[in-house]
Amino acid sequence: MAVNMKAAVLTQQLHTGVITNELQRELIRKSIHLLIAFVPLFASIHITGTMFLLGAGIILYSYSEVRRKQGKDFLFITRITELASRDKDRDRFVLGPVTLGLGAMLALLFYPEPAATIAIYALAFGDGFSSLAGKFLGGRQIPLTGGKTFVGSLTCFMAVFLVVEYVSGAGSIAIMIAFAAMILELLPSGDLDNIIIPAGTGFIAYKLLFV
Repeated sequence: MAVNMKAAVLTQQLHTGVITNELQRELIRKSIHLLIAFVPLFASIHITGTMFLLGAGIILYSYSEVRRKQGKDFLFITRITELASRDKDRDRFVLGPVTLGLGAMLALLFYPEPAATIAIYALAFGDGFSSLAGKFLGGRQIPLTGGKTFVGSLTCFMAVFLVVEYVSGAGSIAIMIAFAAMILELLPSGDLDNIIIPAGTGFIAYKLLFV
């Protein structure tokens, strides 16, 4: 009996450690993810320079990943990538930062203001906070979404609604854009959501605000 109790306690401790490490990695990953919210500010100062920085960042990170796959470090980027990566991503090219930069670049290229800013904020705050809420608060999962939760989806809706209301001041339009972003975030698209969310949300914002 005592042996069984000790085994149960050890199993619980190991399980808790795995969960804690997973949440820590998610927090690091989404902290990096949220940095994309600075792009609209930089673009308002110099959009060409901002596009150059995003492109250079993608190239630099890609080179770092090639080096990491070869077992070599590149500056501090390799260490941060290892700290933030999911277990299933450790042995492959981690695509998230690349699609994150591409998503912001596409928003700036294809949509006028404030649609571009809304698209990038939906990516930064909608997608970022929904993932954190889903991981930290958990809750019931939504079928056919690859593990997305109702709590995460509601968080996405509220985050996008607030940023659209802040950027445009259009309450009824903010609800529609937030709903669209929530649906896009629900798609089981993996790292491609970093492109799908800003592209789709920016398109909806453009249609509602300008057409």
